[in-house]
Amino acid sequence: MASGAFEDEAEVTVSINEYIESMEAEELEADLVLGGDEGDECTFPKGYMKRQAIFSCLTCTPDGNAGVCTACCLSCHDGHELLELWTKRNFRCDCGNSKFGALACKLLPSKDVENSENAYNHNFKGLYCVCDKPYPDPNVEEQVEMIQCCICEDWLHEEHLGLTPGESIPRDEEGEPVYEDFICQKCSSVCSFLTLYPEKLWVAAQVDSTGSANAFSDTGELNKTHMDSENGQPENSNEARKSVLGKCSAKIEDSESVPATGCAITTDLNSSPEFEMKPLFLTKNWRNILCKCEKCLEMYKQRKVSFLLDVEDTIVEYEKKAKEKRTEKLEKQEGEALDLLNNLDHVAKVEILHGIKDFKESFKGLLEAAGPSKAITPADIEQMFSNLKSKRRRME
Repeated sequence: MASGAFEDEAEVTVSINEYIESMEAEELEADLVLGGDEGDECTFPKGYMKRQAIFSCLTCTPDGNAGVCTACCLSCHDGHELLELWTKRNFRCDCGNSKFGALACKLLPSKDVENSENAYNHNFKGLYCVCDKPYPDPNVEEQVEMIQCCICEDWLHEEHLGLTPGESIPRDEEGEPVYEDFICQKCSSVCSFLTLYPEKLWVAAQVDSTGSANAFSDTGELNKTHMDSENGQPENSNEARKSVLGKCSAKIEDSESVPATGCAITTDLNSSPEFEMKPLFLTKNWRNILCKCEKCLEMYKQRKVSFLLDVEDTIVEYEKKAKEKRTEKLEKQEGEALDLLNNLDHVAKVEILHGIKDFKESFKGLLEAAGPSKAITPADIEQMFSNLKSKRRRME
């Protein structure tokens, strides 16, 4: 089928399977971003939600000091200049409050004057990273991917993470990230206690521009990879990398959650040496290892990072719930279609089943006639439906 079959005369072609897969992938991606929210109801009554998709309307609040939920984005701000901010934690929908002037929320007109617990950053103005640039950036030809800090929730370019020369984001041989969460340089001081754990919570490998790997020692300092004893050259970087990451991952996976009794941090936070601010990459399930003793719980509260103990704060859990909602939605749709069919009389059922059979045969014939080398055009599709209509008129 032509890629631009319903838009323009594009030269690029895709197979029907590729088209269906791309559509399903886009639907899944949208569900993951929106958390499975259908956008039917304003989320304001739910209070400060642990995590939800948020949008900023620059038409209504150009100062970037307000955020709206999915439903209000669709119902109250249709046609406005909107920014998709992905997800925000502990946020309550602002739509229609004092920040929007005379604009009232169409879904829930009666709201608090202001949501005092909401947190806003420059993302709400369409700006990101320490460089304070928009995304997409109109001044660059190729957009650079950014990663999000799990503490401040800002997005940063790799070149602005604060990595030392030769360091880069930990990735596997296929270029996929090998970490679960990232803490930016600015927020790392708040989470300095992570470096005091006996277990390694952060991914312990970096790869420099020459291909050699660096690993964090138990003291948190960088140690060069083992050198080949015969020629003094670094060992194979991929093998060394897999070795270091494998050991780190195994250590985390095999360890159990720290019990509430006793403290996993043996060092006194007040007497520990001054922490060097640096970006941290946290490995899979790192939050499960966080200590839950009374001293640490109070420390989290003082540093305003208690949300790290809440599994519902994680993107992994957010997307897991979104997938569950998507599965329930698809099963419900399938069930409703079967119910509709079962409630029809015999004649109507036969007509629908014959119609489905005719469509499948016509579409199969269209694909077979086109073959693997010929693109299916809009005219081919129109002709197929025209033939089906003619056949139905003859039968009637």
